[in-house]
Amino acid sequence: MESAQEIFQSFLRTKRLKYTPERRAILENIQQFRRPFEAEELLLQLRQSDHRASKATVYRTLKHLVESGLLNQMFFGAGKQSYYDFAGSSRGHDHLVDIESGLIVPFESPEVSDLCGRLADRLGYSNVSHRFVIIGRRKSP
Repeated sequence: MESAQEIFQSFLRTKRLKYTPERRAILENIQQFRRPFEAEELLLQLRQSDHRASKATVYRTLKHLVESGLLNQMFFGAGKQSYYDFAGSSRGHDHLVDIESGLIVPFESPEVSDLCGRLADRLGYSNVSHRFVIIGRRKSP
């Protein structure tokens, strides 16, 4: 199985682009997030770890990582703010969004995966992947 770095390098070669130190740092920093993140969070994390990458480089690299299949781009809520999440090897992509705080909580649910598979099958398809989002508000104690 290819590593994320190998997949990205191969993708960049097909586009005749270089695997630069900035792109390597961006990929490495993305892999440290264990939750969906915004481009600005990534930029801040890069700067705090003494890696230099322009805002334009970060946004272009995020676009390439989405195209390569290594990142998922998501939009939560009414805003148009993009969030990114490392694709990893998961077949599904489930999140709970707290509408008051904006907190995004990733989770895995075999029940949701099974349901998606059954629904796809009923419609004459095989389930390759899914996205499931719960929009919620924390209950009062």
